[in-house]
Amino acid sequence: MAIVTSASPTRFSPFGVVTSSRLGVLRAQVDEIAALVGLTDKEMAFALNMTPRNLHRLKNDQRFGVDASERLLLLKNLLLHALDTFEGQSNTVLHWLRTPVRELANQTPLQLLDTVTGFGLVDDVLGRLDHGLPA
Repeated sequence: MAIVTSASPTRFSPFGVVTSSRLGVLRAQVDEIAALVGLTDKEMAFALNMTPRNLHRLKNDQRFGVDASERLLLLKNLLLHALDTFEGQSNTVLHWLRTPVRELANQTPLQLLDTVTGFGLVDDVLGRLDHGLPA
């Protein structure tokens, strides 16, 4: 059971996401973000709207385009939010991401990450959990 320490990365502000997305995020960050909770390459590729094969073709020093960069940064923010919500328990976060949630039309949070709107819906459920509301 991994616990994220206080030296953990911080979330991007909305303007930080926009600015960093426009600059392009390095491919190397995919592995760093996946390691936050143990997401697979297939799950990362799905969230980035690409095939695992195309993801593997990129070199670590290559930059993603705006869309994939934005999605990667939104995923990082979402995972950090989930780690805060579940008190740093990465195994719990990973289980939650892969479990159907009634408030998400009985889909898993990961299933919704193929759209930017889905990221918002999943983040909303985490916000409800943060405030002790049913989610």
